[in-house]
Amino acid sequence: MNNYPDYFNNNSGRQPAVDALDTRVSQVMKRVYLNMFLGLLVTALVSFFCAGSPAVLSFYAQHSWMIWGLFIAELVLVFAISGGINRMQSSTATALFFLFAVINGLALFPIFLVYTHVSIAKTFFITAGTFGAMSIYGFFTTKDLTRWGSFLIMALIGLIICAVINMFWANSTFDWIISGLGVLIFVGLTAWDTQKIKQWAATSPFEATGKLATLGALSLYLDFINLFLYLLRFFGNSRD
Repeated sequence: MNNYPDYFNNNSGRQPAVDALDTRVSQVMKRVYLNMFLGLLVTALVSFFCAGSPAVLSFYAQHSWMIWGLFIAELVLVFAISGGINRMQSSTATALFFLFAVINGLALFPIFLVYTHVSIAKTFFITAGTFGAMSIYGFFTTKDLTRWGSFLIMALIGLIICAVINMFWANSTFDWIISGLGVLIFVGLTAWDTQKIKQWAATSPFEATGKLATLGALSLYLDFINLFLYLLRFFGNSRD
């Protein structure tokens, strides 16, 4: 698969142009991964602080609706960044991304109360290894993963529907099946999103680099977090 625009296929000066494009793609991907890493770090620090704060725990105990409020806020931010990024300043998009990371930290801190710190750390490293392998595959493969994307998005929608149904059904076996499918879906999405971001980097104008880095970081951040949460159901050990 050729990810380069047609004007790089000319014989005259082709190699310098290709080298310059490769350098640009590499720079964009570095910014994507850096933003993603910082977002994960912010989420982890916020979650860890909240789990160890009696004031926060007391507040959440008295305001159980906060979890739903945070969930709605997360959805609003994801749609705002994804849908409105072309109308935003790059700094605004970046600020919203890190706001999302903070809110996600506020929503995820209960995992530190449910699972042991050792099992959380173990699952994090398993997730990092799996994510890294699939992201490398997505970046270097010459196979077009477009069909993966169409299938995986439909599978993700089905997964969400199944998860909602199981909230009322509360079937433990079905929950394990959902978790296993969730792992497979987000493993695939990691490779697909990486290739998609690489293609964006190769075809987008230079002035869009900042926005692209933020949007790419958000996509991979969501893949990592969801993969981590599904794997935690398999590798997490209860504190009880």
